[in-house]
Amino acid sequence: MIDKIVIANRGEIALRILRACRELGIKTVAVHSEADRTLKHVRLADESVCIGPAPSSESYLNVPAIISAAEVTDAQAIHPGYGFLSENADFAERVEKSGFIFIGPKPETIRLMGDKISAIEAMKAAGVPTVPGSDGPLDEDADRTLRLARDIGYPVIIKAAGGGGGRGMRVVHSEAALLGAVALTKEEARTAFGNDTVYMEKFLANPRHVEFQVLADSHGNAIHLGERDCSMQRRHQKVVEEAPAPGIDEKLRREMGERCAEACRRIGYRGAGTFEFLYEEGEFYFIEMNTRVQVEHPVTEMVTGVDIVKEQIRIAAGLELAHRQEEIQVRGHAIECRINAENPENFMPSPGTVSQLHVAGGPGIRFDSHIYNGYTVPPHYDSMIGKLIAWGEDRASALARMRTALSEMVIEGIHTNIPLQADLMRDAGFEAGGANIHYLEKKLGL
Repeated sequence: MIDKIVIANRGEIALRILRACRELGIKTVAVHSEADRTLKHVRLADESVCIGPAPSSESYLNVPAIISAAEVTDAQAIHPGYGFLSENADFAERVEKSGFIFIGPKPETIRLMGDKISAIEAMKAAGVPTVPGSDGPLDEDADRTLRLARDIGYPVIIKAAGGGGGRGMRVVHSEAALLGAVALTKEEARTAFGNDTVYMEKFLANPRHVEFQVLADSHGNAIHLGERDCSMQRRHQKVVEEAPAPGIDEKLRREMGERCAEACRRIGYRGAGTFEFLYEEGEFYFIEMNTRVQVEHPVTEMVTGVDIVKEQIRIAAGLELAHRQEEIQVRGHAIECRINAENPENFMPSPGTVSQLHVAGGPGIRFDSHIYNGYTVPPHYDSMIGKLIAWGEDRASALARMRTALSEMVIEGIHTNIPLQADLMRDAGFEAGGANIHYLEKKLGL
């Protein structure tokens, strides 16, 4: 087993990794910015190293500083968490060339799945269903572009091959607007991602966002841990996630999970990953793969009993998967509400000091967070300060427990989105299950 790990992240995921390391008897090194000296995991880690000023570009994205921290502390591995450098193939490669273990997929796999076009091609080869589209990048041939759109059928969506997080996408409803939209998206992609390659897909009007969690080791073993529904989104950012996804046919669920596991075997995947799909009218359409641990991994842990972060570490250490597919059973239902430091009405970030904190409890309740009484939420990073998770024997009991937990949560000194989450948990459309990705924005009038 690995002896010491550098946690190259901050906030709740850094604390989550630290806890997994402690259970495995692994020493930890917390790297942090000057603004994050008081983070809980920094206080709890065996060692800590300041890697730069508050801006992420000078700290959490500072590759030489992170690798230097691993060198001076005699660490063996680096865990990137999610966000920041977690899906940066160049970082993974630099880590491995520097003699450390990168807790994640191989650099070439990150590159393969990070480019949307090559990812789609790989999934097609593995038998994973994809959205009808251009089957490759759009070139300068305007007639070809127009012909492709007619064959696919309007509306279509133009996407940047290197995009992500809801950026680099444009929906086109008519032929008259197509070429202009392609040109605009190419320019936006060049500016934002340094890559102006774009492709075209059929735009699905009212899909759900359903994703499958996978684990794969370096010995050719791969399993899936079922699926999550992440359709409650605002501006392509997830707000609520749940497992399993409501209303999915059991046979289809098993078939899609196995296809994802088989795709892992085909591409030689290593570590934890997530296959993201749009789901509409009983059909799944692959959109991308996240080659890291997801924010919403706790709901899968709650219904399967598998510790995904510990599995990441075991896999990186060269061990085989601790579980076989036939051992994985989904029991009950789990819901996660992301708790953000933001105004619940206008969504403006709300940095400041937490003057009072009371965490909800009771059967089936879990709160993953780095905040504490007196903690100051800095203005420099993402506004998420925690994740409240409720498990129940079925979806109705999980909802009931979540409503109670939200009513018990007290976070004073800053604004949070708890009122929005409480309202959503009582919303008839959400309670019914199976709402599409546009539901929340329509509810909010956006």
